Amino acid sequence: MQGNLPPEAQEKLEELQDLQETAQQVAAQKQQAETNLQESRTALDELEDVDEDTTMYREVGELLVKTGFDEAQDDLEEKVSSLEVRVETLEKQEERVQEQFEDLQGELQQMLGGGPAGGPGAGA
Repeated sequence: MQGNLPPEAQEKLEELQDLQETAQQVAAQKQQAETNLQESRTALDELEDVDEDTTMYREVGELLVKTGFDEAQDDLEEKVSSLEVRVETLEKQEERVQEQFEDLQGELQQMLGGGPAGGPGAGA
C-alpha cells in the first residue's frame, strides 16, 4: 500500500513509525526508572529498621565496599530524588510524543481523505 501513497503521505507515515519507536523507547526507559525508584525507596525504608552501628556495604561495580550508615542513607536519598526527577521527565516526554503521534495521525488521515466527516457511508 505504501507504494500507492502520495510522497507527502508516505513521509507522514514514516514520521508516525519513527514516533511509535520513540514512544516505545521512552516507555521502556520510564519503566526501568520506575523500577529503580521503587527498589531505592524500598532500600531507604529498610534503613529505618537498621541500627546505625550495623556494618553496611554498597555495591561498586563487581565489589562490595564498606560504607557508613549516614553515607548510605544520603546516597539513597539522592538516588531517590534523582530518579523521581527522571520519571517525571520521562512522563512529560511520553505525553509530548503521544500528542505528536495523535496530531500526525490526524494529518495523515486528512491527507488520505479519511477526515472525521468524510468516511465511507457518511451521510447515508
